[in-house]
Amino acid sequence: MVGSVGSGLADLGASMNRNGKAATAAAEPLPMEMDPPADVMAAAAAAAAAAEGKAAGEEAASNGRREIVMGRNVHTSCFAVKEPDADDEETGEREATMASVLALYRRSLIERTKHHLGYPYNLDFDYGALGQLQHFSINNLGDPFIESNYGVHSRQFEVGVLDWFARLWDLEKDEYWGYITNCGTEGNLHGILVGREVFPDGILYASRESHYSVFKAARMYRMDCVKVDTLMSGEIDCADFQRKILQNRDKPAIINVNIGTTVKGAVDDLDLVIKTLEESGFEDRFYIHCDGALFGLMIPFVKKAPKVTFKKPIGSVSVSGHKFVGCPMPCGVQITRLKHINALSSNVEYLASRDATIMGSRNGHAPIFLWYTLNRKGYRGFQKEVQKCLRNAHYLKDRLKEAGIGAMLNELSSTVVFERPKDEEFVRRWQLACEGNIAHVVVMPSVNIEKLDYFLNELVEKRATWYDDGISKTPCIARDLGEENCLCGLHK
Repeated sequence: MVGSVGSGLADLGASMNRNGKAATAAAEPLPMEMDPPADVMAAAAAAAAAAEGKAAGEEAASNGRREIVMGRNVHTSCFAVKEPDADDEETGEREATMASVLALYRRSLIERTKHHLGYPYNLDFDYGALGQLQHFSINNLGDPFIESNYGVHSRQFEVGVLDWFARLWDLEKDEYWGYITNCGTEGNLHGILVGREVFPDGILYASRESHYSVFKAARMYRMDCVKVDTLMSGEIDCADFQRKILQNRDKPAIINVNIGTTVKGAVDDLDLVIKTLEESGFEDRFYIHCDGALFGLMIPFVKKAPKVTFKKPIGSVSVSGHKFVGCPMPCGVQITRLKHINALSSNVEYLASRDATIMGSRNGHAPIFLWYTLNRKGYRGFQKEVQKCLRNAHYLKDRLKEAGIGAMLNELSSTVVFERPKDEEFVRRWQLACEGNIAHVVVMPSVNIEKLDYFLNELVEKRATWYDDGISKTPCIARDLGEENCLCGLHK
């Protein structure tokens, strides 16, 4: 019976001990009655030893190119679900074992949060006041603006949040439609779908550095998709964009504009994209979706930054709610023009409502979390956090270069791109996002100077051992970030 919830506990032990010691400093001690069973901890120790003996993912070369390093197969360490024993209510063993699993998992989360830098999630939030609502199944199925027969919803919070974002992007209440999505990808899927409905024969254009969900949308909707080259910064190359739209001048253009690219944090020049379209004869034959997953909520609070606004001829904007705002579950916001949405809407008698969303049932808790944070921080609170992030990002970039590590930071961005660490175990420890020879750190409100110093000191210490054999050389990132940002032996 002991350990019958699965072998995943061993993996938790491995993840906490892979670097030689458990994260006891940051973790709370496990109560005595919750100590994991001996055989489970033995398995954890064995897994930790195996992990130390072999890195989780090693750099591999095939035809001179780096292979993608994939994560571990979770099926080897999942928590199995099994039927309770006949005497379980009397012995209470199942409850005790599950409590042990959850307690150790919580300790693992504390440790992994301490070493989280590569993905754009704001981990600094406290929603304790909303715990009283977790006993309710809140579902905002259907249109946010029309109540359905299901009464346990949070539409009043959702519409309040949508109004806030519509004001942020200069769209009047009677001119917009939107909803709170389950993630940023759903926002892109919906925005591009609206564009496709407005121009059924349109061609989708997106820069090569757009988020993968944009190309997923093209596959899902069977749309012709043209990838546009980018500048070294990662923003769209409008000269190449013009060449490609002119090759298809007989078809309307549906364009994904990035308000912060995934890897380099580059912001596409929205004004130049619009100018290019108009000068190429597409005045009334284009639809622009702005993917602002992270920076869409930062740009409005950066002085002298170009505005993302519906006063310009754009069709939709989407942002993620769990990124800059900070939320315990993935969510997002999608806003479009009301005049575009009728083509997608349909009456649903079963709901006594209309629906133009993608998912149908939608998490009714997410709007409450967003409403709570927007009310607590307001515009001034977000402005302070944006300034902090940009300031700390510059600090990280300067410290990296001082240490002889090539790095780049785009204007208007808090994403610091630098040479990829040689050790994949170090990459996993700090949860860095990598592509080819580069990696990045996304400086969020939850990332302070102390955490950056902790990371930098460990990186510099480890890096000294990676290249001390006189043979290994630091990677050249000139092709990725430009010669001026590369500090390899050739460009130093």
